[in-house]
Amino acid sequence: MANTPDRLDLRLSTAEKNRIRRAAALHEMPVASFVRNAALREAEATIAAPPRARRRGLAARLRGRATARLTTDEIMQHTRGT
Repeated sequence: MANTPDRLDLRLSTAEKNRIRRAAALHEMPVASFVRNAALREAEATIAAPPRARRRGLAARLRGRATARLTTDEIMQHTRGT
């Protein structure tokens, strides 16, 4: 079985597409190659250094705690995400 490439479709505004076309032209590359290289480069960087997990909301941070026993300062620490 041959290893056929998959397609990736995306929607862009005319301005976005023109911007990508210009950048590809500056690199003297076809648009598809430019987009593929940029996407793969970004994917590798993200995999190598994943973004921090989203902060959990206050309710999630306080869940399971005896919130009635927390001091105001402790609640404020949770509110600030520290």
